Amino acid sequence: RLSGTKYGCGVGGCGACTVMLSTYDPVAKKIQHHPANSCLLPICSLHGAAVTTVEGVGSIKNRINPIQESLAKCHGSQCGFCTPGMVMSIYALLRNHVKPSMEQIISALDGNLCRCTGYRPIIDSYASFAKQACCQLRGTRQCCLDQEELGCSSSAGVRVRYIELIELFILTLLKTDKSLSFPPQRMAQEQPRKTLIFCSKKTTWISPSSLKELLELKAKYPKAPLVVGNTSLVIVLLYLGHGHFLLFFTACQKINQD
Repeated sequence: RLSGTKYGCGVGGCGACTVMLSTYDPVAKKIQHHPANSCLLPICSLHGAAVTTVEGVGSIKNRINPIQESLAKCHGSQCGFCTPGMVMSIYALLRNHVKPSMEQIISALDGNLCRCTGYRPIIDSYASFAKQACCQLRGTRQCCLDQEELGCSSSAGVRVRYIELIELFILTLLKTDKSLSFPPQRMAQEQPRKTLIFCSKKTTWISPSSLKELLELKAKYPKAPLVVGNTSLVIVLLYLGHGHFLLFFTACQKINQD
């Protein structure tokens, strides 16, 4: 039983439930990774995707990830409820950008709220992952906090140990890029696009394979909503207690590209 992912607000506002979604782009022949609020993800929308929870990043049973260790050692966690989401947001970022900028790191945490720690120690704990951040990453393995220089705002004092951990993590990440988060059999052959229909007692979920088919379905069932981010439908379901008989999921490639 995986209990690391936390359920916070339930409406996609806090990011405590963040997981990483991985899909394969057959045109670019590349795995794409995205952080996502799992509280908003209908299971039907995950067809063909791989989901990585915080347990897949690292654990005390095996070995915690440098992302997790850096956050803990740099005092970036107090109650810890938001911590799995923070870890997964940065993990997804590093899967796409091995050496991100500080702007990318800060932007990656836009959807993650913390009510007790404050963002400075959290940001500082991840600064050492950036290509240009703390002065320790200039190649000298020296910190301005030790040299009494200006230009480093790391209140947590990120040390050389974390640079070594990060270097090891990046090497491991590159070696295991395909096996960690996406089944290789999904990349072995072209996956034909087909319409998916999932039925329950109360709701029918249709995921059309083309824009033409989506328009035809929408014309036939004009009141059926389109599910994209699911930020509104989940509120209707949770707080008003009713949903829709028919749902359309906009998974067709034409809409996603446009």
